[in-house]
Amino acid sequence: MFPKDGRTTLTVDDIPKKWYNIAVDIGSPEILNPGTMKPVTHEDLAPVFCKTSVEQELDTTHRFIDIPEVVREAYAQFGRVTPLQRAYHLEQYLKTPAKIYFKREDVSPTGSHKLNSAIAQAYYNKRDGTEHLTTETGAGQWGSALSLSCNYFDLDLIVFMVKVSFEQKPFRRSIMETYGGTVYPSPSSVTEYGKSVLAKDPSYGGTLGTAITEAVEMAVKDPTGKTKYSLGSVANHVCMHQTVIGQELIAQLNEIDVTPDHMIGCIGGGSNFAGFSFPMIQKKLHGKIDTNFLAVEPSEVPSLTKGEYRYDFGDSGCITPLFKMHTLGHDFTPNAVHAGGLRYHGMNPLVSRLYDNKTINAVSYNQEQVFQAAVTFARTEGIIPAPESAHAIRAAVDLALEAKKKNEEQTIVFNLSGHGLLDMAGYANHFKTCKQTVIEV
Repeated sequence: MFPKDGRTTLTVDDIPKKWYNIAVDIGSPEILNPGTMKPVTHEDLAPVFCKTSVEQELDTTHRFIDIPEVVREAYAQFGRVTPLQRAYHLEQYLKTPAKIYFKREDVSPTGSHKLNSAIAQAYYNKRDGTEHLTTETGAGQWGSALSLSCNYFDLDLIVFMVKVSFEQKPFRRSIMETYGGTVYPSPSSVTEYGKSVLAKDPSYGGTLGTAITEAVEMAVKDPTGKTKYSLGSVANHVCMHQTVIGQELIAQLNEIDVTPDHMIGCIGGGSNFAGFSFPMIQKKLHGKIDTNFLAVEPSEVPSLTKGEYRYDFGDSGCITPLFKMHTLGHDFTPNAVHAGGLRYHGMNPLVSRLYDNKTINAVSYNQEQVFQAAVTFARTEGIIPAPESAHAIRAAVDLALEAKKKNEEQTIVFNLSGHGLLDMAGYANHFKTCKQTVIEV
């Protein structure tokens, strides 16, 4: 029988009215101007971002930021509040005493959590006078979300999509174009940096760092100032927008009287993990809970588990400010894994600080381990997860099996950040190349 706590939903009235700015509680490392090595000013960032995005990025005084009503209305239209669901059949398959819950960000129109910040950034850019936006995207989830949002708020959008994903995931490109976005493979021939990369290696598959450079270059070179850059992860204001996830989650967990022993999210630039965990981490900072917060990254791109904690550029072309973060180096080129949304060299500065002070933990898995978890989840819960999200599933399964071994009743909650219905090339490759396609119990 499906358990009473199998699916916990709220109403549109329960959509959070404020975003949570964790920088007030833990402090944010200063962002540095690489030319002066002094903290950036609003004027330094103004050519890149709209006025409100700059204000939110540098804000360390306001713990809660009001969500504009028009943004809340868009959240409601596009599927918030998202459900909290229990992975009951996965528990049965694993024969574990642990309870496993997952927050369903996969149910949004574009299939992931990315709309939470895309809607906000598109709204603020429109309000602040922007006419054109540029952005990067890895797997295409962010590009899809921003394309929808720009169409919603009547903005033009140019997307630089990492070339390896551009080729692996053609239907993500089609989604962006359906919403009105213009998509280029990165490196491209439409920016000076893209041309320079292609001149050195015409077959280069690209990175998020390269795509960021191209998008920023195009924005800052517009002499009218009407073109701005928007990004889908890494930045503090992006992570703040995502905290609607964690705030909803707290309300849903309270409804079923559950306190998690473990909270898990996949991590690339940090926005998914941050949005899911920051509101609950606030409780940990005040000594109210002792939950283990676990960030899960690809072993092919181990920014937290093997990166250095230092200042680095946010892009490959060295035109962004310097961020204090865990990084593999802005010139790092990861393997062409199917979790394209996690192929980033660095990490959000706030997540980096929490990892450095041991508030959160991190683990990495290789692609085969991740797809084994993805297929296991699909065959037990009926949902095909994005390869990125499957990193969190793998960690949840391993913790559930550990609880089984110890005969402990643990409660595990993970964020299903997106579905994988447009990532089937990765699944096909897994079935073709791996003898063990599921997690065997």
